[in-house]
Amino acid sequence: MSSSDNSENEATPAPRRRVASNVDEELEDLARRAKHGDAVALDDLLRRIQPEVLRRCARFLPYRQDAEEACQDALLRVARKIDSFKGDSLFTTWLYTVVSNSARQTYRSMKRRSAEFPTEAERMPHQRDPRTTSVIAGSRIDLLEAIEQLEKDRPNLVAPLVLRDLCQMDYNEIAAELNLALGTVKSRIHQGRKHVRKSLAVT
Repeated sequence: MSSSDNSENEATPAPRRRVASNVDEELEDLARRAKHGDAVALDDLLRRIQPEVLRRCARFLPYRQDAEEACQDALLRVARKIDSFKGDSLFTTWLYTVVSNSARQTYRSMKRRSAEFPTEAERMPHQRDPRTTSVIAGSRIDLLEAIEQLEKDRPNLVAPLVLRDLCQMDYNEIAAELNLALGTVKSRIHQGRKHVRKSLAVT
């Protein structure tokens, strides 16, 4: 980890929009049109992003049916909240925030269901048991648990960490999305990783 990761007060201004050679301008145009009420553009946008949204959800939730549930939730959120996309950052940056929130909310819902109906799988043996899907499916779930704990202890560290380590977003994109200085973003990611490592060591 570089020393810049520890500079909480580094005065680097947050960029408003990252200029990148791999920007999908057609997708960005669909998003802008959908934001302004173009229903056809919104339908096209949802079709275009669905495979990528599912792939991103699978980074959080290893069991495919759980990832698909999170994907549908994310697409619904996009459809309902596209007018809240400000347009001063890339649509994909805004989208990955929606995806991370949907995936984590799906995980919380699964945990509640498995706690409320612990014997459901025994009564209905042909139904999938939420205890054997993404709730306990492996190291990614240990990470989600650690992030849930981080949310309780240091909530300001969660968004930068999730956007970097699970959504794999560029530091500059994260700074623009969260309206933070670049040095602050790096510092919070560094601190978040330290807290998460401690939680993983306990588990």
